[in-house]
Amino acid sequence: MTGTVLYQALSRQIDERLATGWTLPATRLFAAALELSPGLALHRDTLVDWLNDLGYTQRDRARGAGEFAVESRAITLVEQDGPQRGRTLRVRFDRDPSGTDQVSAIEIPPGGRTERLVLGAPLLSTLQAGERRKRRVTPLSQIPRQVIQAVLSAEDHRFFGHHGVDAVRIAGATVTNLTGNRRYLVGASTLTQQLIKNTLLHPAQTMSRKLREQALAMLLEQRLSKARILELYLNEVYLGQHGSFAIHGVAQGARSLFGKDLGNLTLGEAATIAGIIQAPQLHAPDRHPDRARTRRNGVLLAMVEHGFVTPDRALAAIREPIRAIADTADVEAPYFVDLVDRRLTQALAHHNGGSAGLRIDTTLDLHLQRLAETAVHEGLRRIAGGRTEATGAPPQAALIAVDPRNGAIRALVGGGSYRDSQFNRVDRARRQPGSIVKPFVYLAALERAGRDPTFPFTASSLIDDTPTTFVFDRRNWQPANYGGVYDGPITARMALARSRNVAAVKVAEQTGFQQVADLWAAASGGVTPPAYPALALGVFEATPLQVAAAYTVLANGGVRMPLQAITRVTDEERTIDLPADPPRRVAATDSAFLVTRMLESVLDSGTGAAARRQGFLHVAAGKTGTTDDLRDAWFAGFTPSLLTVVWVGMDDGSSLGLTGAQAALPMWSNFMRRALAGRESPAFSSPPGITVVDVDPETGLLATPRCPDTIQESFRHGTEPRTMCPLH
Repeated sequence: MTGTVLYQALSRQIDERLATGWTLPATRLFAAALELSPGLALHRDTLVDWLNDLGYTQRDRARGAGEFAVESRAITLVEQDGPQRGRTLRVRFDRDPSGTDQVSAIEIPPGGRTERLVLGAPLLSTLQAGERRKRRVTPLSQIPRQVIQAVLSAEDHRFFGHHGVDAVRIAGATVTNLTGNRRYLVGASTLTQQLIKNTLLHPAQTMSRKLREQALAMLLEQRLSKARILELYLNEVYLGQHGSFAIHGVAQGARSLFGKDLGNLTLGEAATIAGIIQAPQLHAPDRHPDRARTRRNGVLLAMVEHGFVTPDRALAAIREPIRAIADTADVEAPYFVDLVDRRLTQALAHHNGGSAGLRIDTTLDLHLQRLAETAVHEGLRRIAGGRTEATGAPPQAALIAVDPRNGAIRALVGGGSYRDSQFNRVDRARRQPGSIVKPFVYLAALERAGRDPTFPFTASSLIDDTPTTFVFDRRNWQPANYGGVYDGPITARMALARSRNVAAVKVAEQTGFQQVADLWAAASGGVTPPAYPALALGVFEATPLQVAAAYTVLANGGVRMPLQAITRVTDEERTIDLPADPPRRVAATDSAFLVTRMLESVLDSGTGAAARRQGFLHVAAGKTGTTDDLRDAWFAGFTPSLLTVVWVGMDDGSSLGLTGAQAALPMWSNFMRRALAGRESPAFSSPPGITVVDVDPETGLLATPRCPDTIQESFRHGTEPRTMCPLH
């Protein structure tokens, strides 16, 4: 009787899991579709990485859908998805005059061409059952035979000959492991038992759990075919931890360990994956290459013994070096995935079933993401190499790039290494923004001037930049300019370009501190900072995400675009609507344009001029930011199509010892130069009602033929100066 009850209970457990399809519903996150066009700055090997991300298979010659072949300056591919499935294309590469690799042409043999190729949306991550997973479900028919054979050799070579439990193998494994007459250990659990253990049972190693595992394995084999069990196992098997992500399945293992699609693995790499199943953390090839090599070679010998490969092929694979990719998690945008996960949890709090089983299409541009990762890593290495003081923790950085026209987050890096720290500094680090707030001081002044005819403020207005004591709330405060440099009378444009502190506070005082505080809150979407004089110098807290939102107001004609990471959420039947903040007009179009024109001088002749020396030549506007004691270094800058904010500092708030121009600007320039290489550099579009006249940059008045320097200054129609420069 007891046996019957137990049998029924175990059968019910198996049947209930099978009713769900065995694999629990997972949420899949996809990046934006990858696009190519002639002129795009792209190395051939980067396109190879893209194709691996999308599941293309490399061949000597591309013939079928989803295959590609590589030449020295070209890649031929056969589209695997979409309406053009099966179409053959040839992507050619050359170098521009600066030596940057770029796409030169996209050919459609025999004689056609196209100006745009959309390759598809790469998978970023899978979220399942509360676990942060990287997992790519792959049908058994698409898993290469050598991968299957390697796993069977390492874990269960009698898989097709037993019924869930292999008594012969249990006895043989015991003898083999005790006598030690082989170079590799043989496990006793079958693949079916391992699948049961990993998906149905708790991990405790007890005799009762082992017996339950064996019984469930035999029941499962009565209900599913061997092929289906093998497919489930190969897609569920645990292959280690990367940061907070658990790597499951051989397809994701190929991506995470070797940066390849499963179909592009070598025999040695397939054996390496099979070899680490026994103890992933001990045999991870990027951290323990010697152990991984020993396990791989043991698997290859087992493959020879079981007749899966010839000795010659195994010997060639044994000679392969271990070439794993370290820190692959950083390449796959883990900080961005965290951001999406949190937003999904909030947005779907009342959705039946939460986020399980959904497809999430995101705004992330994987090409820009990888450029951003590179810029941050290179920048932090440069900073660490130049620091003379020995400190415990390393400097950290955050970068967020958005399309200011719609608020889409295109790239996001929340720190130097996700493996070392999962703290996302883009949306969680509240730091003083410093001088990057100053454009909003001048924006508030222009806004007041547009409403109040008695407040005649323009980009040419003269400000007295001399040491000044401000009295507020019956207290005295005397701000100082960086380096102790004061200009005396200086135009608003040049005061902003040179980031003069005293001038900014005076403009804020004349405009009204509360107006500046309210404008910043509306632009950033954050709380309203205290309305005191230090507000003009960014002495309050904000996150890089809030700074990026604020700068969309300048880049987008006065309208704040809520920053979005998700473009669409779908289940098997429909699209799920998510709550969304609408765009909000914060300032007049002409006010935003006038400040943007002023910020162009930051890059052309002001504190951000190093960007030009570093090779960034596009039309752009931006602002450096540095806080007291050199704790926080910032740069926020934008073109009409791309806005990027960079923060650099120490997590504990200690001094970084570098300014925004020294620490943040090089990362910004590095990223923006590569992100926009090969693309047009349009000017910022002037709204109606703007007049442009030549002025003397020293006096802000109309230039005469005798003025040694002139600048084309923009004004609201009717506010341009009428007086000629008296100095020249």
